[in-house]
Parts: sequence; C-alpha cells; structure tokens
Amino acid sequence: MVLNPQILEKDGEKQFVVLPYEQFVEVQEALDDFEDLKALRAAMDAEREEPTVSLAEVERELGL
Repeated sequence: MVLNPQILEKDGEKQFVVLPYEQFVEVQEALDDFEDLKALRAAMDAEREEPTVSLAEVERELGL
C-alpha cells in the first residue's frame, strides 16, 4: 500500500494528515482486517486446550 499523505501544520507543528479517499478506505480496510486477525488469534488461544472432534466423528454422529 502506497500512501500519499498531505501533512497540515499549525504554528509549525504537524496537526493533521489528509489522504485521498481511496487511500483512506485502504487504510481502514487494513485496520479492520488486523482487528479481525487479533480477534481470531485470541479465540484460538482461548480454545487451544479444549477437546476436538474429528470430521469423521461428526459425520458419524449426524448419520451422514
């Protein structure tokens, strides 16, 4: 992802960043993906020690 920010200053200090809308959307989607990944990893860690059931066993229990 290549960003083309415009930095706005006030009294010689950086105050704001302006991005083209398309780049803003890309950044927002990347942040959403990152948050989803963090949630997935947390869920996997929480369930790591839980017992598992094989697909064959589930199929057998469901009569498939």
